Amino acid sequence: MVKQQRAARTRQALIEAAAAVFAEEGFAAASLSTISRQAGVSNGALHFHFASKNALADAVEAQACERLARITATAPARSGPLLQRVIDATHTLMEALTADVVLRGAFALACEPARPRDSSPHLHWQHWLEGTLHRAERTGALARGIRAADTARTLVAATVGFAVLGADDPAWLGRPHMTALWNALLPGPAARQHLPRLRSTAPHPVPYTHLTLPPIYTVAAPAVPHTFKNI
Repeated sequence: MVKQQRAARTRQALIEAAAAVFAEEGFAAASLSTISRQAGVSNGALHFHFASKNALADAVEAQACERLARITATAPARSGPLLQRVIDATHTLMEALTADVVLRGAFALACEPARPRDSSPHLHWQHWLEGTLHRAERTGALARGIRAADTARTLVAATVGFAVLGADDPAWLGRPHMTALWNALLPGPAARQHLPRLRSTAPHPVPYTHLTLPPIYTVAAPAVPHTFKNI
């Protein structure tokens, strides 16, 4: 059991280190030696868990999609207008991108031309937005003449744009920018009768936590550069 937990912690350290390096350097420039050094493990330990850089990137994207699914899964459970749930989810995503290196790395990978699109967190986010906004359209929560698909594409472009800009300046991921976006957007897509009930600000507190991982991952020791650990 102890050996399994140590192996799981090593694997998680490698995923998080890879996500950080992908976000910082891009997929093409990232090297496995840099990733293993940042994780504090040997190159042999890295290859024990992941056969290639592509396999590491796949693991980063898979874990990011799981975490993003937690964000989108909580929104339908909230009370209030469907558009408010979308607003709250966009704020939560920005908070998550600020706090979670795996999500940041996966969003950076999704912008890489060489990476497949079918496992991209962008795609999961787009599908959730489209589904939620189609429900809003069917129930009369969108203004007349506003199409759910068009609104979803606009929100994907805006949020992914914030994620890209936030890689260089984290202020882009802050609440003021998302609030300003919704202040500009809301008079358009919202049905007039619902507009007074909608707020463009973030929910308090933003319901994103790192409880998306099993407990053994949440207290992992920080990586020490050039210090190798056993797998």
